[in-house]
Amino acid sequence: MTYEEINEMMQEIGMPFAYHHFAEGESPKPPFVIFLSPGEDTFGADNLMYHSFKQLDVELYTDEKSPDTEIRVEEVLTQHNIYYTKTESWIESEKLYEVLYEMEV
Repeated sequence: MTYEEINEMMQEIGMPFAYHHFAEGESPKPPFVIFLSPGEDTFGADNLMYHSFKQLDVELYTDEKSPDTEIRVEEVLTQHNIYYTKTESWIESEKLYEVLYEMEV
């Protein structure tokens, strides 16, 4: 998936979103989504790269547990045939829940 395709997919979620972070002071009220590509895995042989799999993290931030909001994100990922793993954590300093979806595209 290209950056443009990922950006279009984020628009389908229907929440404010940004790549990596919002500028200081411009973060919207929750819920919102951050996406980033922290690296990539490559497949190669004979000193050639045959394929590259981009790592993609989609981070959903909410101020309270919101299964309906999580379902919105998951439905978009599923519509794009994306296999993901999901974890959740509480960020004490921000007073926000983070639901992290990790995948390769």
